[in-house]
Amino acid sequence: MSSEDIQDTDTEARFEFKKEENSAFESEKGLTEETIRVISEDKDEPDWMLDRRLRALEQYTKMPMPTDWPGQPDLTELDIEEIVPYIRPDVDKRSGADEWEDLPDEIQDTFEQLGIPEAERNALSGVGAQYESEVVYQNMQERWEEKGVVFCNMDEAVQEYPELVKEHFMTSCVPPSDNKFAALHGAVWSGGSFVYVPEDVTVNMPVQAYFRMNSEGMGQFEHTLIIAEEGSEVHYIEGCSAPKYGSHNLHSGGVEVFVGEDAHVQYSTVQNWSKNTFNLNTKRAVVEGNGTMEWVSGSMGSKATMLYPSTILKGRGATDNHITIAFAGDGQDIDTGAKVYHNAPDTSSTIESKSIAKDGGRTNYRGLVHIADGAEDSKTNVECDALMFDNDSTSDTMPYMEINESKVDVAHEATVGKIGDEDVFYLQSRGLDDDDAKQMIVSGFIEPITEELPIEYAVELNRLIELEMEGSLG
Repeated sequence: MSSEDIQDTDTEARFEFKKEENSAFESEKGLTEETIRVISEDKDEPDWMLDRRLRALEQYTKMPMPTDWPGQPDLTELDIEEIVPYIRPDVDKRSGADEWEDLPDEIQDTFEQLGIPEAERNALSGVGAQYESEVVYQNMQERWEEKGVVFCNMDEAVQEYPELVKEHFMTSCVPPSDNKFAALHGAVWSGGSFVYVPEDVTVNMPVQAYFRMNSEGMGQFEHTLIIAEEGSEVHYIEGCSAPKYGSHNLHSGGVEVFVGEDAHVQYSTVQNWSKNTFNLNTKRAVVEGNGTMEWVSGSMGSKATMLYPSTILKGRGATDNHITIAFAGDGQDIDTGAKVYHNAPDTSSTIESKSIAKDGGRTNYRGLVHIADGAEDSKTNVECDALMFDNDSTSDTMPYMEINESKVDVAHEATVGKIGDEDVFYLQSRGLDDDDAKQMIVSGFIEPITEELPIEYAVELNRLIELEMEGSLG
């Protein structure tokens, strides 16, 4: 076996392994008021959070499943009543373990195989690890804590920073009324990250959270809340994975980002859910004057994904940038995109979307750019590029433009193509075989997203794409 084959096998093993279930508490399947009360009681939550959960549940029951979007993924196989919404592993149910060595052996082994301890030592200012429904470990370097930076799990934030959470949690950014899965999330959310960066503080090393579903038939509903005060800067990285099972899993996370004046937040995601997972997230940011929000997203796994990070440009001079890549293979429907609301003058946005489809997979870019009346001198540029490997695969582009102001600059470009025989032939003439030639073409195609990631994650993203091309995962 060559060194490259060994590397492929090692990378595959990092994501596809399974551990025997060993939970301290597990809720019943399905969604009832009693289930919500049990989850809240197990977390020792204050009454105000329970009230918010119950209101979200009430909204969830009134809202229909999304079925009327043109070309949307088929959700008929997803049965919420067969999903276990809450599984607590055998760790401290509020703050997790203080030291990595304090975690149960099976959880340590899981995250060691995923490379989390090594990443913490080499590349990160802080790291959190969620296993099933709870964050089992969270740590922040002391130098950032001394500057007032907070990086903890959301359950701890509810207890320790109640006023900040009350003000921001699922109020103006992602209310439960936004969509049915946002309401579901608001009812059963568990775990996730809370990041607070004080005014004029720059966190110049990324913070990362990694979310792992290990149990069959469960749902993971982590909530991430990032508050970057005026003039601050932070880069948050999110990684996700789950082993493959015979029944469906559900991931329905929620992300809320508040970017203060002149602040800068980058949110990077590398998702590698297994092919039995429905990935249905709601992510949104609100940006004040001259603030900058950047979304960098890589979606490789899942049976079906519906994910459209959105940004509300609230203040004059606010900026939003999206770079996304989606990969769909056999049996996958990856429906991703971006939404931008220009609600103030002199705002700007860019959306760069890349997609790859093979073996009958489907990718779709679904985006919205809204420029409000009065948002003069706003600028937006949308670029969608799709690459297909065969005639059985499909790639669609559904951009929506709502322009209510005449004094703006709007551009949109879309390309769809197959890997050209002449390109492959040229690379083969330089000594590459057919597979290596195609992988090189794909690596160049996704370069815009890998350039935006720290080198460790860029390398991992490239390896995952290579494995997907070979059909090795899931």
